[in-house]
Amino acid sequence: MQAAGVGIIGYGFMGRVHAYGYRSMPFFYDPLPLEARLVAVATSSAASAEAARRHGGFETATDDWRRLVDSKDIQVLHICSPNALHAEQLKAALAAGKHIYCDKPLTVTLAEAEEVGRAMAGWKGIGQVALNNRFFSGPQRAKQLIDEGFLGDLVSFRAMFLHSGSVDPAAPLKWKLQGSAGGGVLRDLGSHLLDFVDWLVGPITELRAETRILHATRPDGRGGTARVDAEDQVLFMARMAGGAMGVMEASKIATGTEDDLRVELHGTRGAIRLDLMHPDFVEVFSLADPGQPLGGSRGWKRVPAMNRYPSPGGLPNPRITTGWLRSHVHCQYTFLKAIAEGRQPDPSLERGIGVQRLMDCAERSAKSGAWEKVHEPGRPGWWSA
Repeated sequence: MQAAGVGIIGYGFMGRVHAYGYRSMPFFYDPLPLEARLVAVATSSAASAEAARRHGGFETATDDWRRLVDSKDIQVLHICSPNALHAEQLKAALAAGKHIYCDKPLTVTLAEAEEVGRAMAGWKGIGQVALNNRFFSGPQRAKQLIDEGFLGDLVSFRAMFLHSGSVDPAAPLKWKLQGSAGGGVLRDLGSHLLDFVDWLVGPITELRAETRILHATRPDGRGGTARVDAEDQVLFMARMAGGAMGVMEASKIATGTEDDLRVELHGTRGAIRLDLMHPDFVEVFSLADPGQPLGGSRGWKRVPAMNRYPSPGGLPNPRITTGWLRSHVHCQYTFLKAIAEGRQPDPSLERGIGVQRLMDCAERSAKSGAWEKVHEPGRPGWWSA
C-alpha cells in the first residue's frame, strides 16, 4: 500500500485530535512509514459533517458512518464515536477488512468486547486502541527501565487519574455521565489508568473496587433535571501476578486537578515516579547508589526524557518539552508503522479486550463488595499484543 485512505467516524473532541495527528505527523516523522490521506468524515448530521470536512481537510463528508465502512477508497477507519456505538461500528469495520484505530474503551461491556473478539476471526487487518498515555516520553523511558530490571521485583504501587469537571452540580448531564450511553469515570479515565498500570508492571490478576456518584441529579439541558446513573469516582485495590499490591483511583470530582495521572512504583531494587502533568520526566530512586557517607549519592533523580523519541521522530529537538497532543501523534505513528510492517501493534484491539476484562472485574467487585479475579480467556499473555 503506497498510501492509506483514512476515514474518521465522529468529529467531536477525539475526532479532531485524530485528524490533527495525521495533518501534523509529517512534520514530526520524516520519512513516514506510510502516507495517509484524509478521505472522509462521518458525523450525526449533514451540517456538522460538512463543517468537519472543511475543518479537518477531508475530501468528502457524510451523516452515515456506514458509507465509510463501504468505501473502497478507505483502508483505515478511525472510531471516535460515543462508546455505545463502538461495538456495532467495530464489527462492521472488521467484516469490511479495514485497518482500525479505535478510541478507548473498546466497547461498553465485556460481552460486547468478546463479540468483537469473535468477529476478528479471519480478519487480516491491523488494529490499535488509542491509549495515548503510554506514548509520552516519560512513560516510554520508565517502561524501558522497568523492562531492564531497574525496579527489581515490584513490591507495591499507587496510581491515580484525576479530573475535577464533575464537582459542579450545575454541570449538565452529557453522555459521559450516563451509564446507558457507556459513560462513567471507570470507562473514561479508569480504562486509561488500568491499562497504564498493567502495561508498566502487570498483569493485574485481582481487583477490589468501590464507586461513587457525587450528585444524584444534574440539569438535563432542557430546563429540567435527570438522574445520574454513572459513577464519578472509582477506588481500586489491586493484586498483581507477582504478589505485589497497590491502590488506584479514577475521579472526576477531585477539586483542584486538571488532567493529573500520577504513578509511584516501589520495587526491591529501586522506585519510579511519573506525573503526566510533567510528562517529559521520570523520577528514579536506586538502592544501588551508595548511602554513605552522609547519605552518599542515594536519592530521587529526575531524568529528562523530553522529546527523545526514536528516529525518525525529529521535531522538535530533544531539549524541547512535549505536550498532550504529542502523545497522540506518537500513538498514531505506531499504528501507521504497524500497518506498513504488517504486524499488530501494542496496544492492539486484543489488548483493548484485555482492558475491558479489567473494567469488568472492577464492576463485578463494586457490586459484590469483594475481591474479584480478572477473567482470562484461557491462555497466558492475553494482556499483551
